[in-house]
Amino acid sequence: MSYSVAVAGASGYAGGELLRLLSAHPQFTVTTVTGFQSAGQPLSSAQPHLRSLADLTLQPTNADSLAGHDIVFLALPHGKSGEITAELGDDGLVVDCGADHRLTEKADWDAFYGGEYFGAWSYGVPELPVGNGKQRSSIVGSTRIAAPGCNASTVSLALAPGISAGVIEEQDLVAVLAVGPSGAGKSLKLQYLASEILGSANPYGVGGTHRHIPEIQQALRAAGATSPTISFTPVIVPMSRGILSTATARITPGVSASEVRSAWEAAYADEPFVHVLPEGRMPRTGDVLGSNTVLIGLAVDEAAGRVVTVTALDNLAKGTAGAAIQSANIALGIDESTGLPVDGVAP
Repeated sequence: MSYSVAVAGASGYAGGELLRLLSAHPQFTVTTVTGFQSAGQPLSSAQPHLRSLADLTLQPTNADSLAGHDIVFLALPHGKSGEITAELGDDGLVVDCGADHRLTEKADWDAFYGGEYFGAWSYGVPELPVGNGKQRSSIVGSTRIAAPGCNASTVSLALAPGISAGVIEEQDLVAVLAVGPSGAGKSLKLQYLASEILGSANPYGVGGTHRHIPEIQQALRAAGATSPTISFTPVIVPMSRGILSTATARITPGVSASEVRSAWEAAYADEPFVHVLPEGRMPRTGDVLGSNTVLIGLAVDEAAGRVVTVTALDNLAKGTAGAAIQSANIALGIDESTGLPVDGVAP
């Protein structure tokens, strides 16, 4: 079966990555792409690398352009997706790559985003441990899916197995991330100019202010935590795309190093896209470039009584567009790996 697809925000980084991955999907056919200021221009002017879709023209981003498709992917700034989804009606599958439908608590939205709260959709991180199962089961048959924040899903996948198995404590979680500036979108901002980031590492969202914090806590509560606390610090580094997260947690007293590793290995043993590396090996962002793969390295710091997870993913692929397409596959009953690369690009 073939599904017609529209991508809103197709001129941006997330929209471009959606289109790159969708172009290889055997059952998804992109028929409409939209933009705001770029409406009326050929897609090739905004995404010249997408040669297979060069014949498409960017349409205005509104409900009329998006209506009538089997699947709509939204790659829009927060606040914009919710305005449009309210007008789309109930037909078809809609996957939002923005923040508007991720948070289940209005208070969290008000505290970290502000503006109108549009309600929560099925959360698009299939591998996330939830109770005795995985988030995947909540996506099956869903018609409204919220793809995750790239930083949030990285940290959640890194820590949730330990929470679920009870081998780490939910208090005093710490995560420091090296992230590429593409995660901030394509709009022109001084702090993301090459002259500002080349040769420099730049922290942002420091001191509990980053908008992905409530999303991480929400995911960890789904994994079994009650009131998790996390110190979360992202750092922009001079690589165009990628996330390397170093997340640590206190080990539950009496739990052995082998029990800690077993918790992560058991959680992801059958996952096609989340892989725990052998003991002593740590991932690099270059190992997952362009892929829908998450690599997790694990070490136990016995002197500090903490587990250290080092997690690498491509923020535009598995962190955003890949998660959206994987979730769409699941919702429609298609093999979830369809159209998604497990292999990265090197060098």
